[in-house]
Amino acid sequence: MSKLGVGCLVLGGIALVIMLVVGGALVGQYNALVTSNEAVDAAWAQVENVLQRRADLIPNLVETVKGYAAHEEEVFTRVADARSRLAGATTPAEASAANAGLTSALGRLLAIAEAYPDLKANQNFLRLQDELAGTENRIAVERMRYNNQVRTFNTAIKRFPTRLLAGLFGFSERDYFEADQGAKEVPKVDFSK
Repeated sequence: MSKLGVGCLVLGGIALVIMLVVGGALVGQYNALVTSNEAVDAAWAQVENVLQRRADLIPNLVETVKGYAAHEEEVFTRVADARSRLAGATTPAEASAANAGLTSALGRLLAIAEAYPDLKANQNFLRLQDELAGTENRIAVERMRYNNQVRTFNTAIKRFPTRLLAGLFGFSERDYFEADQGAKEVPKVDFSK
């Protein structure tokens, strides 16, 4: 073989090695994006799971309170409406807004207990209240885990050169589960009506 033929083989071999390294890196980055995207989806599913747990507790809590405070129909209606909005939420933004509404409505419902000493002493009510408090803590933990996964994913798709690959394969930023602006306000309860 001539020197020219050997040089071509060497250059061809080097080009092949470079293409394999670059191709391997691209495949690795794509797989990392898929894994991160799935982690976000799994974290969101867990948020939905604990939100559903809270939604399942609410009818029992409402029925217990109704037994003592049947005339508080407006509060019961608000809780039911807020629960329905949360059940119908399909995105983190919708769930965040619905969650804030439900939290506010539940605050009003639980404030009713202050006006009814017998209700505050009811074992079923106390058990439901404890379960609800535990569920609220779970929601906070799962929301934090979800937001951490979103942060990791969003950071990954914004970095170069992954940004190019993410755009090519349709990966886009995910929404955080943020507290609604109204969630920072303490609900006002008025028993003078």
